[in-house]
Amino acid sequence: MAFDPDKPRYDQSSFYGRLRHFAGITDPFIAFTSTDELIRASTLMQKCRSGERPPIPEEELQRARRLYQSAFHPDTGELQNFAGRMCFNVWGGTMLCGAMMIWYKSTPAVIFWQWANQSFNALVNYTNRNANSTLTTKDLATSYTTAVSGALGMAIGLKAYFAKKQSSPLAQRMVPLGAVAVANAINIPMMRQNELKNGMTVTDADGNAVGVSKAAAAKAISLVVLSRNIIVAPCMILTPIIMEALGKVPSFKRHFNKLNIPTQLALTFIIYGAMVPVGCALFPQQNSIRLSTLKRLEPEAYEKLKDVKGDRVFFNKGL
Repeated sequence: MAFDPDKPRYDQSSFYGRLRHFAGITDPFIAFTSTDELIRASTLMQKCRSGERPPIPEEELQRARRLYQSAFHPDTGELQNFAGRMCFNVWGGTMLCGAMMIWYKSTPAVIFWQWANQSFNALVNYTNRNANSTLTTKDLATSYTTAVSGALGMAIGLKAYFAKKQSSPLAQRMVPLGAVAVANAINIPMMRQNELKNGMTVTDADGNAVGVSKAAAAKAISLVVLSRNIIVAPCMILTPIIMEALGKVPSFKRHFNKLNIPTQLALTFIIYGAMVPVGCALFPQQNSIRLSTLKRLEPEAYEKLKDVKGDRVFFNKGL
């Protein structure tokens, strides 16, 4: 198979192939690759794109592609900001999810860490946005403020509810998950609101743009929201349960003050890090929607697309 710098190395029609691809480009240990090396990788990919394959070993070429796909925006080809790259997501997610689970008792701490988490999420969403869809400063501000408000409202509300019910500490430590899930359901659609308003570009089976669809945008955004919540849920559910069990072990209990924070952060890093590529790989990046569905949900778009070859149109769902 000819080397293509813009396509994944592995077959994307299977979950395993997608998992291998995303495990490569979301690898937290490539997040700190120097800018010089990233620029060299980009230059190599540009040469390959022009038909000039450099005389270097295959594995070196594959590494360059992995670095390029992890750090450069797929629409614009621009170098993404460091903290917004998916390969940095494990580090950022570990620090923020860990902090939300560690400092869950104090209301000021809940407010601060929920704000910090939504600020980070807004940056990630903006960095990985569909660059073909315009996003104004007003759109960004609205997305950010509504996500932060939703997260804070849910976190403070759940905290007060569990405190009133005198719920167990374990139940109270699940509060951040509810807040994060609600915020994701607000932040991502708001960040991509123009796709919902105006539709997103859809293509035929050969990759030719054939029109726009709001229904495709709704499906794409729904899948991303679901993926993001699946990524974060295991660490925010399992870590408190594991810590609760460890708290009953005499040797751990004796050194709880020293072991508590590093243990929670280590568990979060392992579980969250494992789930990032899983969540990204759950649904094909190049997703599709049936024409029959468009006929039912979006008749106007269907009329413009009904002559497309095949029974469905395709779109990039985003991350």
